Amino acid sequence: MRIPCSFISCFSTSSKEQYNNEYPEEENDGSFRLFTYNQLKLATRNFHSSDKVGEGGFGSVYKGKLGDGSFVAVKVLAVEVESMRGEREFVSELATLANMKHQNLVSLRGCCVEGAHRYLVYDYMENNSLHSTFLGSEEKRMRFKWETRKDISIGVAKGLVFLHEEIKPHIVHRDIKAKNILLDHNFTPKVSDFGLAKLLRDEASYISTRVAGTLGYLAPEYANSGQVSRKSDVYSFGVLLLQIISGLAVVDAYQDIERFIVEKAWAAYEAKDLLKLVDPMLNMNFPEEEAIKFLKVGLLCVQETAKLRPRMTEVVEKLTNNNVDNMRDVHISKPGFVADLRNIRIKGHNSSQESSSTGASFASSIWSTVNLAR
Repeated sequence: MRIPCSFISCFSTSSKEQYNNEYPEEENDGSFRLFTYNQLKLATRNFHSSDKVGEGGFGSVYKGKLGDGSFVAVKVLAVEVESMRGEREFVSELATLANMKHQNLVSLRGCCVEGAHRYLVYDYMENNSLHSTFLGSEEKRMRFKWETRKDISIGVAKGLVFLHEEIKPHIVHRDIKAKNILLDHNFTPKVSDFGLAKLLRDEASYISTRVAGTLGYLAPEYANSGQVSRKSDVYSFGVLLLQIISGLAVVDAYQDIERFIVEKAWAAYEAKDLLKLVDPMLNMNFPEEEAIKFLKVGLLCVQETAKLRPRMTEVVEKLTNNNVDNMRDVHISKPGFVADLRNIRIKGHNSSQESSSTGASFASSIWSTVNLAR
């Protein structure tokens, strides 16, 4: 793995000597840039509140304008410098992100590691997140015609194929949801926010002693046992796909029955009336058979038994196959879901087991586990 020499200049003198011994200096190919705090402060107008475009468990995100006129998104990471450790892992993981290029993944432009400041700099996405642009209101959803929804769904699926199958070591994102799908000026989807991601170095799955994720998108086997695999991401994608086609909230706080989108989709499937799930904001301007096919693929992805879920390569094949009959007689079993995150308990595992697992954590190796995890 190439370690751009600009990473090494972020650290203390003793750390530099260690890295210089372990990683011979190479010419930076220019794809990754080391920013100073003053540069980012100037770009964001001292992190002005009007430039704030997002906020999450890992910190706030600001729109910034660089000296060359280009726009970036600056993520301000909440870290506790006193407990900082794992600098070697930080360099390695950050290099992975810097070299991870795909049209459906957000591009990391650079970072700032200066004193107590920790920032990640990404390409700026003009249409913000799928959550804010698509799910904000009925009026906003009306902008998303069928073809746009179809292209976004397939784009996210292709981004996950790249993470799961093409890049090595393989990556499990662990937090696929509408807020983490960004949209550029052409509404091309970009999977973002790798703060919870895991690298699968040797095994297809591993056990995590700490469940992290979002209610409604969380795979049941992960919540119940801590077992994380690529099928966990498949589940989350299935929920997202149902959401894109239906426009429904993932979890409806005002319903006593069929509170979760997977429950509503399953009820419609059993009643042989999946069309009623399609977003009314489309005003019936969509191909019915194709819409049903997309909903069925979503249901395949959220099946309770993880091994029955398709791989993301199969998902892309099903979504892009023009033959709608290929899903007509497919068998779909009942979906699973996590009813309440407060009731999650993972027993029989201790922290040493997770640290020795073959899944390396972005969240645990970039600066601070406690502060970067949700």
